[in-house]
Amino acid sequence: MSAQLGNVVFIVWRESVEALLVVGILSAWLGRQADPASRRSGRAYLWSGVAAGLVAALVFAGLLLGFSEVLPDDAQELYQTVAVFIAAALILQMVVWMRLSGRTLKRDMETALQTAADRSSWWGVFLLAAVAVAREGGETVVFLYGTLAAATGATMLAPTLAAVLGFALGVVTYGLLQVGSRVLDWRTFFRITEIMLLFLAASLLVTGFDHLIGLGYIDAPAGRLWDTSAILSDTGPIGGLVSALTGYRARPDLAEVLVYTVYWGAVAALLWWTSRLTRRDA
Repeated sequence: MSAQLGNVVFIVWRESVEALLVVGILSAWLGRQADPASRRSGRAYLWSGVAAGLVAALVFAGLLLGFSEVLPDDAQELYQTVAVFIAAALILQMVVWMRLSGRTLKRDMETALQTAADRSSWWGVFLLAAVAVAREGGETVVFLYGTLAAATGATMLAPTLAAVLGFALGVVTYGLLQVGSRVLDWRTFFRITEIMLLFLAASLLVTGFDHLIGLGYIDAPAGRLWDTSAILSDTGPIGGLVSALTGYRARPDLAEVLVYTVYWGAVAALLWWTSRLTRRDA
């Protein structure tokens, strides 16, 4: 369970920084407006949008958990397994989206803000903030549910504390990035966390297939291909953390190796495709 709590901290940390980036872009643009009345109006709509996005994410979390609670045990296990796969897919989608949109995110948002200002309507600011926060919050909810569904013996107190820690780290990290630290810049931050996210998606994918095998939906061939548990076990403090973060298995079977291989082949193809698009649009 401790490994999954580490994932909770990482997910909330990464998503918090991304949400703060969007809100920071909006706030900085509003701060450059010459008219004080416009700045006040714009910021009121900005923070109202942030609040609306948080409420939307919380409602989504309540619906996700509430629907899970009313399902019978067998259906609940399948529901949680599907959530694991959705979380892995969303991680891939987020990595691709940031690669394609990250370079022009600030410019695109400022263009949308200027359009709203030209029309003397701050609802555009409200919508940008609400959609951004709801998107990051909704992704976080799915990631956390999928991660905790991959664990056993999950309780709410420890994940909640881990989420609070992740958010606090996100605020600190955003502050360091904003002051232009030579140790940590935006490009390095996104590249490092992108690699960590891709490994986390691999871990969720392998875990999801393990669940499907355990539920009897997949008839996987028996037998282990190798055993590296003498070098690094996939249990215990260190091995469990590596396993949760990367999908490492000390005694993998053929199905797990195939899933892992196909996944990284697909990731390589996606990264090549996004690199080609960004070079073409540069």
